[in-house]
Amino acid sequence: MALDALSLLLLFLLLIPLMFIMQKNKHNLPPGPPKLPIIGNMHQLGALPHQSLCQLAKRYGPVMLLHLGGVPTLVISSAEAARVILKVNDLSSCSRPLLAYARMLSYNYLDIGFTPYSDYWKEMRKICNLELFSNKRVQSYRSIGEEEVDSLINSISQSSASATPVDLTEKLFSLTGSVILRIAFGTSFQGSGFNRHRFQEVAHDAEAILVGYSAAEFVPYVGWIIDRLCGLHHRSERIFHELDHFFQKVIDNHPSSERITEKDHEDIIDVLLKIVREQTGSEAARFSHANIKALLMNIFLAGVEPGAITMIWAMAELAKKPNLMKKAQDEVRYVTGNKGKVDESDIDQLQYLKMIVKETLRLHPPAPLLIPRETISHFKVNGYEIYPKSRIQINAWAIGRDPDYWNNPEEFIPERFIDSSIDFKGQHFELLPFGSGRRICPGIYMATTIVELGLANLLYWFDWKLPEGMTVKDISMEEEPGISLTVSKKTALNLVAVKFSAAS
Repeated sequence: MALDALSLLLLFLLLIPLMFIMQKNKHNLPPGPPKLPIIGNMHQLGALPHQSLCQLAKRYGPVMLLHLGGVPTLVISSAEAARVILKVNDLSSCSRPLLAYARMLSYNYLDIGFTPYSDYWKEMRKICNLELFSNKRVQSYRSIGEEEVDSLINSISQSSASATPVDLTEKLFSLTGSVILRIAFGTSFQGSGFNRHRFQEVAHDAEAILVGYSAAEFVPYVGWIIDRLCGLHHRSERIFHELDHFFQKVIDNHPSSERITEKDHEDIIDVLLKIVREQTGSEAARFSHANIKALLMNIFLAGVEPGAITMIWAMAELAKKPNLMKKAQDEVRYVTGNKGKVDESDIDQLQYLKMIVKETLRLHPPAPLLIPRETISHFKVNGYEIYPKSRIQINAWAIGRDPDYWNNPEEFIPERFIDSSIDFKGQHFELLPFGSGRRICPGIYMATTIVELGLANLLYWFDWKLPEGMTVKDISMEEEPGISLTVSKKTALNLVAVKFSAAS
């Protein structure tokens, strides 16, 4: 009798794993690596998660299920699977996971746009698309971009006179920061004690917190205790209080709308303050200073780093291939002629430059993992069941290097886009630096305008050489590990600028 009971117990213990396997197969969940208790698969993310996830996808497939702590996370690594998510099931997967620290902090503007298709979400989307980032509005900022690029060229010219290597990383971050500050704040921050560099540091820290991982988000019940012990909660409150102070100061000091005589001279705060004054409609869609701060934060997080990072990678790739550099310079100098500068009216004629930008965004998307989505209803991807409240990560970096879609995917070859209809505006899922669908970045036109204008002038005004004793093999293309949304070049790009003379 005792032996029979022992046999039954052993049989039951053997059946438990089988029951779990059968249950998993019943739901037909996507495959994924085994997980550890509590932390799930977080230990497999590595210092560069987009690269680690790409390697895992080679084993488990382009639709892969991981668990980050207790959060089921779907990782998408192919263009076809991305199309199913971002186009076929866009409405079912267009929510945003409201991160733990956005919930914990008292700033109600941090959850901007998380709930899809509420009246408020629709209003924000309309403001972004029609008021802030329309083609007409971006054209009204044209003089700002050109003035800041002129300032960049003048700064580099001083170094070229002494043949001192130019830190293009620092210069290009300064360029995009200045452009975005002027577009957003106008002149209200000048002469008011506004510390631009400190503001950009705080904005970067805020981004790291909002898109980074916290124990409170992924470890049920006790995660918040871990974060408090590590000081993350205190750091979050300090950073967002400081950021809030920056925004409020600029809003309070903003000149009256009476100074504006032409609509084209409005900056972003002018536009948003006007909306606050003139708004009508239900309370659900009302717009306040808190919402202005939310949009400003999104603009800075999305506008400063990605543009600079793209230009840095492009110049690094061209420096490694001088023949491509010369081809790009020949084009821009031929189109520009003896005008002495490249302005936005020339950009549409610079077809090879546009190919360089596309190829840079393919190999080096500034945000290699798109901002995560969250599912709001059940659907299928490649036959796998996807359930509500699942997080979705689109690995744009992996898709851009997928040999199923790209020949020689690790090589920088702008010519691959000759006679190609592939673009980065969200309709071609093999190239997704700005996302797609309802959550596509609304600032695509503004971002690419700044990048193309900056690169065109760098290529027109200067011949670029490597510092003495350095060869193209010494140019590191290693990525910088970090916890922010963007991934940049690990080492600064230093090149010697030799002033070009059109007369020569």
